[in-house]
Amino acid sequence: MSGARPWLVWSAGALFFCYAFFLRSAPAVMTDELMRHFSVGAGLLGNLAAFYFYAYAAEQIGVGVLVDNFGPRRILTWTALIAAIGCLLFATADTLNQAYAGRLLIGFGSGFGWVASLALVARWFPPRRFASLSGLTALGGMVGSALAGAPLALLVDAVGWQGPMLGTAAAGAVLALACWILVRDHPAPQTVRHGARLGLLHSLRLASANPQTWIITLYTGAVVSPFLGVTSLWNVPYLIQVHGHERAHAALIAMIQIAGMAVGSPLLGWVSDKIGRRKPVMWFAIGVQAVGYAVAFYLPGVSPLLFGAMLFLSGLGGSGIIVGFATGREVNSPQALGAAMGIINTCVIGGGALIQPIIGVILDHHWEGAMIAGARVYSESAYQLAFATLFAPLAVAFVASLFIRETWCREQKT
Repeated sequence: MSGARPWLVWSAGALFFCYAFFLRSAPAVMTDELMRHFSVGAGLLGNLAAFYFYAYAAEQIGVGVLVDNFGPRRILTWTALIAAIGCLLFATADTLNQAYAGRLLIGFGSGFGWVASLALVARWFPPRRFASLSGLTALGGMVGSALAGAPLALLVDAVGWQGPMLGTAAAGAVLALACWILVRDHPAPQTVRHGARLGLLHSLRLASANPQTWIITLYTGAVVSPFLGVTSLWNVPYLIQVHGHERAHAALIAMIQIAGMAVGSPLLGWVSDKIGRRKPVMWFAIGVQAVGYAVAFYLPGVSPLLFGAMLFLSGLGGSGIIVGFATGREVNSPQALGAAMGIINTCVIGGGALIQPIIGVILDHHWEGAMIAGARVYSESAYQLAFATLFAPLAVAFVASLFIRETWCREQKT
């Protein structure tokens, strides 16, 4: 379908994904405030941030089934409202349990954005543009992460953390209205409701019966989990405590890694579509991340310029997720698209949920007792020990990629 309508529909999904990533990344620039407000250390703070991922990951298979059966329009509208309610609860929390509940609702609502957006791309655009437009959708998420960096840090410094979160809750309500107005499930108005044809679990059975779905799921989750673990929580405190930056400046530097994924998501999708292959791009994504993290966090006396370049490179590598999703689409039936994307996204978010508290626990284990204004301060050696966990999922991603069937960027017979 030509014209502006497909782009308007897509833009609503991309905006939802931008909102979800803003909510995901926001705790990274308010770690000190959250530690003081709830009287917690790094381990419990990592758990608080990870509650977003717990809900997000746990629902992903169900998300795919619901999108396949009930369509993106209703799904995006209602889940934007749920995320906004969670943000309101988080902003007004007086206890850690209330904050947990808020982050859980935020994660639940946000968890529908990516799969529903990919469903819109698949329904409104030709197959040959799937990887490229998936990358552009992911770029929307990176914009959300960027807004949750330096701009939010400046706002938190000026007015505290609760006011901006209340404003974010209001923005979620406006987003829900925009999704209802702009989104349509299919280009043809006479299209029968998708779920009436499929049956509630048919798409899930189709996707889960395909062994390639699970191998691609393992690769995709592993290749992006280091990026999620670092950017969602630990980049900013590392830059403050190890390199001595002010929070706003640290958030600005941390945005370089997000910029790497912002550039890499559409770029790697386009390159993969252009060369007609998936696996070489997968290997590139793994390799550049390993190099980026090794140099940024372990090279003695690394210069600020080189450190920034390595952050960018690691973000670029994290965008290998796009090629994973595109490959997952190509090895599955179009009827099972949402279910396949949901299965893959479960591992993606599950990896982020797992690695954040692991890093926090290692930091707490090697904490030397230093505190500033009620918040724990960790040494460079503690961060280096914690960040060693970033390399394990990259090794898993490489092994998984060896067993993925090359699709040559074409839909395969299933």
